[in-house]
Amino acid sequence: MSINPVITWREITTATCKGVSQVLFIENTITGIFILLAIAVSSPLLGIVALLSSLFGTLIGIAGKADEQLIHQGLLGYSPVLTGMALMLFLTGPYHWIIALVGAVVTAFFSVTVMHFMRHSEIPVLTFPFIIVSWIILLASYRLDIIQLSSDLVPQDLSRWDLHIAGKVSAVQAMLNGMGQIFFLHNLASGVLLYIGLFWAGWRFGVFAIVGNIFAVLTAFALFAEHSLIHAGLYGYNAILTILAVSVVFKDATNRLAILTGILGACLSVPMTGAVTTLLMPYGLPAFTMPFVLCTWLLLGARKLLPNF
Repeated sequence: MSINPVITWREITTATCKGVSQVLFIENTITGIFILLAIAVSSPLLGIVALLSSLFGTLIGIAGKADEQLIHQGLLGYSPVLTGMALMLFLTGPYHWIIALVGAVVTAFFSVTVMHFMRHSEIPVLTFPFIIVSWIILLASYRLDIIQLSSDLVPQDLSRWDLHIAGKVSAVQAMLNGMGQIFFLHNLASGVLLYIGLFWAGWRFGVFAIVGNIFAVLTAFALFAEHSLIHAGLYGYNAILTILAVSVVFKDATNRLAILTGILGACLSVPMTGAVTTLLMPYGLPAFTMPFVLCTWLLLGARKLLPNF
């Protein structure tokens, strides 16, 4: 059975799983399944929302007759996955799961819009559509009563902010949590499954993720960041995505110093995370993956004129 003469249900299933794996820049069905398992271990409902969000993105691409390569590679699914998960976690009330899935659908449309406007820049869209749509829906909760914010999101007064650095940090947990936080997960088993999914796709993905995470943790310690946030992996996940983008995915043979550039990006993501988080505190918004997007755009843009990097 098929949706049209070209794309079968089996291909839709494969594209949906790849939509999940593309959050980590990976086009691999098995990796997508490992990621879904990692999410389901933490929350079965969250796993279902992630799967449906990627499926909706894929179906929108098919219905809209998008380029088949975009569909088959899962590039229409990864931002909807993150939006659906974020809204499920940061909203509450009887309709929050519906809003989460609607948000995923909107993100699919916004993704192709951003792809269109950025097509000549040769700079990847990354997770920018997910960030913008999620922020808009979370902010809309202050004017639309049907959208109810979780108690975890509270606007904070910067003039009353105190930095608490002290606290214990487990290196192993920080490493696993850093990986898990890409999908909003704070679960050791989930972190292990995500690393397995990475190494399944290729040793470079797994090794560079570990290297990026290590440099992020070391940088956070060197800059006297809050130990509780280091332990929770909140300084690691943007670093992992940045080094994967810069050193593994968006590079070619001319970028001889790509490894060093990726490490620089991982380190840079730490103060960028602190800055973006602080900027959003008065609005009660999470930073999401905006530090990764900004760091990656900065380095890939610089690479246009400094190709050795």
